[in-house]
Amino acid sequence: MVFTDYKGMTVAELTELRRLLKKSSLDYSVVKNTLARIASKDTDVAAAEKVFKGPIGIAIGYDDPVLVVKKVLEFAKTNEKIQVRGAIVEGRLCEPAEVKQIADLPPREVLLSMLAGAFQAPSSKMAGALSATVSSFAYALQALQNKKGE
Repeated sequence: MVFTDYKGMTVAELTELRRLLKKSSLDYSVVKNTLARIASKDTDVAAAEKVFKGPIGIAIGYDDPVLVVKKVLEFAKTNEKIQVRGAIVEGRLCEPAEVKQIADLPPREVLLSMLAGAFQAPSSKMAGALSATVSSFAYALQALQNKKGE
């Protein structure tokens, strides 16, 4: 969830932002601050209460928290009227500087594959070591049999 200041944006620009986000199954809504405070009470979003001042738009991502941040910052590069005020990522409030760092992260699928590779590396090394031990043992037996056969 990314919080933005959309002051000065035209309806056409907001529609363009919504269209960009909708392509990635993301949503963007303009909300009233009082309603946002009430709706966020007793949730993870309650940490963002200080952000709910002035005009506020919320970009919501449902699967990948990094994707929504990337898409909003991608739009902000082409339209300087939109300003990122913060984000809620994994239940934690992030400041605008942190939001930019989050956007530099690889997509969720890449992170998961990197994690799977890290988990797989020790087991594949162990399998290689065991295979080498068995092979060495087999060669030693073969050499012993050859020596007895002479």
